[in-house]
Amino acid sequence: MASEAVITLTEANFESEISSSTVPVIVDFWAEWCGPCRMLGPILDDLATSQEGKVKIGKVNVDEAPGLATQFSVRSIPMLVFFKDGKAVDTVVGVQSKDALTKRLAALG
Repeated sequence: MASEAVITLTEANFESEISSSTVPVIVDFWAEWCGPCRMLGPILDDLATSQEGKVKIGKVNVDEAPGLATQFSVRSIPMLVFFKDGKAVDTVVGVQSKDALTKRLAALG
């Protein structure tokens, strides 16, 4: 489902992937059974490819990592959390266009 440019995040690798990143990170909290999540997947794949080296995109399956879903108060999916310098700085819920995501990234600097 995800392209090679998108990282699968788990409770085991989440902290190291986020804290070690030198670029902003978008984390997609999603689930297999979620229709809107499946709609967002190709948009994130495209963004990961077109913005390679400028952003890291990771996906957290909420069914496989319930601890992370709880930690970030995920109540609706898809939910995107934007990280900069290892800290969550923005959150958006629902399907977003590539354009909207690109603008949010630009705002992070």
